[in-house]
Amino acid sequence: MLPKVSIIIPFYNCAYVENAIASALSQTYPNVEIIVVDDGSTVHSDRIRPYLDRVHYLGKANGGTASALNHGITMASGDYIAWLSSDDMFIPEKLSKQIPFMIQNGAWISCANFDYINEYNHTIISFLGPRPTNKLDLYRMFLNDYPVNGCTVVMRKELFSYVGLFNESFRYTQDLEMWLRVILSGFDFFYLDEPLLKYRIHEQMGSQRFQPEMHREIACIREMYIQRLAGYIVQLEQQLK
Repeated sequence: MLPKVSIIIPFYNCAYVENAIASALSQTYPNVEIIVVDDGSTVHSDRIRPYLDRVHYLGKANGGTASALNHGITMASGDYIAWLSSDDMFIPEKLSKQIPFMIQNGAWISCANFDYINEYNHTIISFLGPRPTNKLDLYRMFLNDYPVNGCTVVMRKELFSYVGLFNESFRYTQDLEMWLRVILSGFDFFYLDEPLLKYRIHEQMGSQRFQPEMHREIACIREMYIQRLAGYIVQLEQQLK
């Protein structure tokens, strides 16, 4: 049997949530559970109601995306974890492509590229993300950039027993902190060069509304990790000589 994948959808007052759920339900991969974590929403929860017989619906007090992800991960029964923001969408073949790719490469964690869509689900730009040619290329991008879209990532659930859960003190950049922690723990980060996510950019998204807070968190994360990452990259470069 193919390994089970738990798709975790954190939800907070998002008008696009039904699109996200529908895309998770439309996966061609046959062994999936969908966990919607309502992070204390006050509006739009009615949009989830038509799907309650096909998803696991968990409610909690508002604590931010990291806390919602962690709650979902704790409750997940899958061998792999995929995160889908409530305003984004997976393409139908995402898991059917990414899980075999990970198994073939022995990967504990992988990411992919993504398309940019508007509020009407129309694709504006395809392959919006960077396209690293190898592991070192991806790691070098982290020195100055934010190269991985968190909702393209799939990881083995067992990985969290080694690196811990998402850091809930980072409300807007918890994914960047996690990926750096994973890399510096020695787990290879694999990249699949296909757009497997429809990433929606809109005025109400957190990365648009909370830019100053994001910049402060990124500066803190860089102070915590970037020197260590630079040293780790040098070690890997020397090993390849």
